[in-house]
Amino acid sequence: MSALMFKQTALSAFVAVALAGCSLAPDYKRPDAPVSGTFPDQPKVQYGAYTNPMTLGTQPADAVAPQKGTPAADLGWREFFRDARLQRLIELALVNNRDLRVAVQRVEEARAQYGVQRGAQWPSIGAGIQGQRQHLPRNMRPGGPDSTSISSSYQAGIGLTTFEIDLFGRLRNLSEAAYQQYLSTEQAQKATHIALIGSVAESYFNLRAAEVQLELTQRTLASRQESYNLVKRRFDGGVASELDLNQSKSLLDTASADLAQLARAKAQAVNALVLVLGTPLPDDLPAPAVFGRDQLLASVPAGLPSDLLERRPDILAAENQLLSANANIGAARAAFFPTISLTGLLGVSSPSLDTLFKGGQGYWSFSPSITTPLFAGGSIREGLNLAKARDNIAVAQYEQTIQQAFREVSDALAGEATYGAQLDAQRALQDSSTRTLELSNLRYTNGIDSYLQVQTAQVDLFNAQLALVQTGLAALINRVELYKALGGGWEETTKVQ
Repeated sequence: MSALMFKQTALSAFVAVALAGCSLAPDYKRPDAPVSGTFPDQPKVQYGAYTNPMTLGTQPADAVAPQKGTPAADLGWREFFRDARLQRLIELALVNNRDLRVAVQRVEEARAQYGVQRGAQWPSIGAGIQGQRQHLPRNMRPGGPDSTSISSSYQAGIGLTTFEIDLFGRLRNLSEAAYQQYLSTEQAQKATHIALIGSVAESYFNLRAAEVQLELTQRTLASRQESYNLVKRRFDGGVASELDLNQSKSLLDTASADLAQLARAKAQAVNALVLVLGTPLPDDLPAPAVFGRDQLLASVPAGLPSDLLERRPDILAAENQLLSANANIGAARAAFFPTISLTGLLGVSSPSLDTLFKGGQGYWSFSPSITTPLFAGGSIREGLNLAKARDNIAVAQYEQTIQQAFREVSDALAGEATYGAQLDAQRALQDSSTRTLELSNLRYTNGIDSYLQVQTAQVDLFNAQLALVQTGLAALINRVELYKALGGGWEETTKVQ
C-alpha cells in the first residue's frame, strides 16, 4: 500500500468513526420556574391629608410599571440615568473598576479552557526526526556473535500522537461542559457590569443625599445661632429665663454635633464612590442635577417573571451551569465504555543519516488500541454518581436564582407603589413643621409660651427635613434596584425594537 493510499484510507476511517459517535448525556429539559406566573399585587396607597385621609388597597403589579414600553433589559443606562454627572461617573467605573476587570479576565480564562478542551477532540499531528544508536552483547546480535556490536536507526516524518476516537461522546461532552462554563462566565461578566452600574448610582446618590443633608444642617445651625442670639439678648435684658437660654444653647450644640457627623458621612460617601469607580474623582465633572426622582427615568416596565428567565444574566449563568453539569453526566457515562486510540507515523527510515532522505526509504506505522474498563474499585460508578449529584445541585441553584430574582423585582415594585405617597406625606409634614416653628417663635416673642415650644418645633422640623431627604434617597435607590432586578444596565443606549 502506498503512503498516499494509506493516508486516504486512514482519513476516511477516522471521519466515518467520528461521525458515528454518540452522546450519552441526558436530554436537557429546562426546569419549571418555581415562582408564580405574575408578580404579586402591590400596595395601593393614596395620600390626601385630612381632607382625604390615607387609603390603602392593592393593585396589580403591572399597574405600577406598565407593560408597554422598552423592556428594562433593553433600556440603555444613559436613558435611565438622567444626571450628566452620574453618566460620567459610570463611564469612569466601566474603565477603571477592578471587579469588572477581573470579570472580563474570567471570561478570557473560560474561553481558553474551552479551547483546550475542544482541541482534545482533534488529532495532534507533528513532524520530527528521531535517531537511535545502541550496543548489543554478542549473544543478542541479530547477525551473530561476530557481527557489529553497535547499530543505528533514524526516522523522520509526520506523526499522529495518541488520539482518542470519541465513539461514545466523552470528549464532546467534556467540550460542551467547558463551553457552557464559558457562556456562564460571560453572563457573570454581564451581571458584574450591571451590579457595578447600580453600585455607582447608589454611591453617587448617597453622596448627593449627604451633601443635601449637610447643606440643610448648615442652614439649621445658622438659624439656631440667630435664635440663640435673640434669646441671649432677651436674657441680658431680663425678659428671658436662664432655662430659655440653656434650651436655645442645647439646640445650637446639637446642630453643631450633627454638622460634624454629616461632614464625616459626606467624606465617607466620597471614599465609597472613589472605591467603586477605581479612580479618583476628576475635577472636570459636569454639574450635578437637582437631588430628586427626576434624576431617573419615571417608569420601568416590569414585564412578567418568565421574561427574567431570558434576560437576567445571573439566571442565564445558572442555566449554563446546569447545562454544563448535564454534559458532564454524559462524559461520566462514557467512562464505562471502551476507549479507542490511534497512533501512527508516516515518513522515512534508514540505518544512517546520509541515506535517510534518499529514495526507497519510505516508512509507515499504524497502532490502534482498544482499552475497556474491567475493575476500577468503583471509581467509575462513583464518578457518575458525582456528576448526577452536581447536576441536582445545579438544578437547585438555578431554581434558587429564579426565586431570588422574583423577590428582588417584587420588593422593588412594592417600593415603586408606596414611595410616592410616603414622599407626599413627608413633604406635608415638613410644611406643617415649618409653620409650627413660625407660630412657636411668634408666641414665644409675645410672651405667650415658653421656649420649650420653640425647641420642640425646631427639633421636629429638622427631623422632618432629614427624613424627607432619606426617603427621597431610598426612593431613588429602589428604582435603581428595580432597573437592575429586571436585567437593565448592560446596554449603554436603548435598543430599537
